Amino acid sequence: MLIQNKKIAIVGGGMGGLTLARLLQLHGAAVTVYERDLNRDVRVQGSTLDLHEGTGLEAMKRAGLLDEFYKYHRPTASKLRIVDKDLVVKFDDHDDHEAVAENRPEIDRGPLRDILLNSLVEGTVCWNCQFVAMEKYGSGWLLHFKNGQNAYADIVIAADGANSKVRPYLSDIDPVYSGTTLVEGNIYDAQKNAPKLLEFTKGGKVMAFGDEQFIGYGTKGDGSILFVASTKLPESDLREIVLDFQDKKQIFKWFKNHFNGWSSGWDEFFINDHVHFVLRPQYYFPLDQHWETQSNLTMIGDAAHRMPPFAGEGANVAMQDAFELAEYLTNGKYETVQLALTYFEKDMIQRGAEATRDTLENSDKMHSETALLQMVDFFRY
Repeated sequence: MLIQNKKIAIVGGGMGGLTLARLLQLHGAAVTVYERDLNRDVRVQGSTLDLHEGTGLEAMKRAGLLDEFYKYHRPTASKLRIVDKDLVVKFDDHDDHEAVAENRPEIDRGPLRDILLNSLVEGTVCWNCQFVAMEKYGSGWLLHFKNGQNAYADIVIAADGANSKVRPYLSDIDPVYSGTTLVEGNIYDAQKNAPKLLEFTKGGKVMAFGDEQFIGYGTKGDGSILFVASTKLPESDLREIVLDFQDKKQIFKWFKNHFNGWSSGWDEFFINDHVHFVLRPQYYFPLDQHWETQSNLTMIGDAAHRMPPFAGEGANVAMQDAFELAEYLTNGKYETVQLALTYFEKDMIQRGAEATRDTLENSDKMHSETALLQMVDFFRY
């Protein structure tokens, strides 16, 4: 087997990296995951994930964790209300026996990460290991971390997300701005801090469209809400944004300026004292990107094919990358690691391009003049 007696370093302990670690360990590989979080108890950010057949769900199946997944998935989270900018409901599937999206069951990121972490050999994850650099060392790599630690690996796999620090060792291709920017907000204890909008979800999620803009939010099992307010924004304007995201009054003013035709009912997201904001301009890597395959270095997930979130593909494609890479490295069909990586990367780049194309098309629909009508028709029929 190609990976026998080789030390494998996975940089990044997200869903893709942890899935890959699990699958490689099932084949007896010596794997270490290097994660920048201080420990496993750090609150997991991000929206609830819907796992898809053939990608995320297939990864859990191959990892032997599908039953565990269904113990913690949240059926109600798939229930959807589509509204206009005045919070007038145009579509609601809460009265249906089965949610329209229940073929894509949802789970919070925290429980999913716990399932994957609990499946790994004890000590697999090296916490508080933020990657800063690496260099060729013998036939492998010497990795350096912010905490001062160093580690040797025969094979390195970048799974460290959209702003990957490992990717430049493979590719110098810059991401492309998609034309949309969103403000993301996290509200903890939403029952107290955003009660009206929380009640409005009925335990599910809400998507609102108007003026070529989009607001979406959903509940999480810990009682919090994650929301995004997304708008078209020229890159020249993006460069001029100077906001203190600790200053909630500034962010509220930005929202009212850019979403000035939207109901004051949305203000609840911005005026409470327990909301945390992040500005997220949406970038993607070119659909025709390519790089020269190396003998012992590759990447998966957003590090390889960064894309906007408007098709729910990011985590799913990352988890597919994980099971595809594990298969290429362990199926015994290739004489060298480099040859296995060559075929893996060829397939991965094509799959990533297809997923990116889908999410860009979805983004155009969701930020179009007819977005509300298109989305209602899509879910209704």
